[in-house]
Amino acid sequence: MVMRKIRVLCVDDSALVRSLMAEIINSHPDMEVVAVAPDPLVARDLIKQYNPDVLTLDVEMPRMDGLDFLERLMRLRPMPVVMVSSLTDRNSDITIRALELGAVDFVTKPRLGLRDGLMEYSDLIADKIRAAAMSRPRRRLAKDSQPSEAKRMLTRSFSTTEKLIMIGASTGGTEAIRQVLEPLPANSPAIMITQHMPAGFTRSFVQRLDSLCQVQVHEAEHGQRVLPGHVYLAPGGIAHMRLARSGANYVVELEESEPVNRHRPSVDVLFNSAAEMAGKNAIGVLLTGMGKDGAQGLLAMKNAGALTLAQDEASCVVFGMPREALAIGAADQAVPLSEMSERILASAGSFGHRV
Repeated sequence: MVMRKIRVLCVDDSALVRSLMAEIINSHPDMEVVAVAPDPLVARDLIKQYNPDVLTLDVEMPRMDGLDFLERLMRLRPMPVVMVSSLTDRNSDITIRALELGAVDFVTKPRLGLRDGLMEYSDLIADKIRAAAMSRPRRRLAKDSQPSEAKRMLTRSFSTTEKLIMIGASTGGTEAIRQVLEPLPANSPAIMITQHMPAGFTRSFVQRLDSLCQVQVHEAEHGQRVLPGHVYLAPGGIAHMRLARSGANYVVELEESEPVNRHRPSVDVLFNSAAEMAGKNAIGVLLTGMGKDGAQGLLAMKNAGALTLAQDEASCVVFGMPREALAIGAADQAVPLSEMSERILASAGSFGHRV
């Protein structure tokens, strides 16, 4: 039986990028470019005509900004979108905002040698399109783009400050992480996070989280003490993050070794270090993402006595990583994203209540 190909519409104001994206996508047997568009207004008509499975969308374009188009699209006709962004400080901020608005993932345009650079990304682009095609885009209401005036905040008293929370995520993870962290109180246990993300984008993500959360969010640094009320995010594309000890203290260890499960940072590396260093004092949480990174590490945490949680299928953008963990018995429970913050605090604290 012939498998149906993933149908892709590429939107970019650069004719060269449109041509290269089409060449890359069409070189993979399970996907094809059905149309290209130089701007969102042309794309709007082509979406109606071709009904593509996935849209690749440039950030900066004439006639209509990529973010404006994305916001309208996710409100009126939700579909899987992969952003195509140049790596600049401004564009990294915009890309994080695009993920917030509902884009599934993003591809970074190389600064130099556009053709060779994009061609080197061929497998990565294909993987992101496959993940997007498997994702569950959700209709975004107009009110969703406005900050809530009455956020649901949690508060809890803790019997120990030794509890540590380890979180791993990939595709769809930036928004899932925000939803987990935002309700947490300033006195939460220390949290370490590995999110699959290329170099250059972690800082914008950290700044965004830090502005929204009561906990303090940092891009992790080697040797940094791991303290309650603080969140440490592995620097994207640069190093694996491990939990280590220095005397009586937990500290961050960054290691620029080879990728694990094709990723650096890898969730398995973080989770395995937590199993070794923290044992039953850790809580492992595996969120949405493509692939299997984190499943074996979560199992190691469970075998060391940690509580382990996986995001449930219905709330995942892509159910790959949590599904792998549940399949091997690594997760004690599958938890809806909307309940994850409270479940984590209930596990870490002695008692508490909502405010």
